[in-house]
Amino acid sequence: MAEHRTMQRDALLDAARSLLTEGGTEALTFPALAERTGLARSSVYEYFRSRAAVVEELCSVDFPVWAAEVEAAMEAADGAAAKIEAYVRSQLTLVGDRRHRAVVAISAGELDAGAREKIRAAHGGLVAMVVEALGDLGHEEPRLTAMLLQGVVDAAVRRIELGAAEVPERIVDAAVAMALRGVQSPATTSAPTPEPALTPEPAPVSDSVSDSATSPLVEQL
Repeated sequence: MAEHRTMQRDALLDAARSLLTEGGTEALTFPALAERTGLARSSVYEYFRSRAAVVEELCSVDFPVWAAEVEAAMEAADGAAAKIEAYVRSQLTLVGDRRHRAVVAISAGELDAGAREKIRAAHGGLVAMVVEALGDLGHEEPRLTAMLLQGVVDAAVRRIELGAAEVPERIVDAAVAMALRGVQSPATTSAPTPEPALTPEPAPVSDSVSDSATSPLVEQL
């Protein structure tokens, strides 16, 4: 009996993933879940008291798995910049995974406090790794930059989800390039070396009256 209930609960979660992927949080309704699973609507209420409870359960199950994949990619990267690239690239690569697509839909919807807490907990380890990598690059405000970096990732995810004109690989590469340029510490950015000013040649002097010597203008690049 317990195994049967577990199978039905898993079927409901799988149906919820499909609905979120297809239509976002608005598509996740109990009638739709009942139709997808072949269960009576009253049976759905035996497992979940509300739509928010379904979302919270998906957060508990899917976010840690997704976060673990991103974390593994970061741990395998060598160096701070490579870890940041792995953070961006691995998230965007997972967009095609149906479980990740459900995560994206959840993040875009209205969540209750419980679901938001699950998301924060799952992201906590990743954010800590990014903050550490940014600190290694010498950035003065690594936590703020980590939040902005995730904004770049979220924008790229939405563009891929919308089926933009660019192929997904181009979007991924552009997001990685923007992230790496944007997270460099000002202290590590070398200023261009100015060209030395030319020393003017002495003005010719006539036998009787000296011409007024004027300094040439040096173009500032």
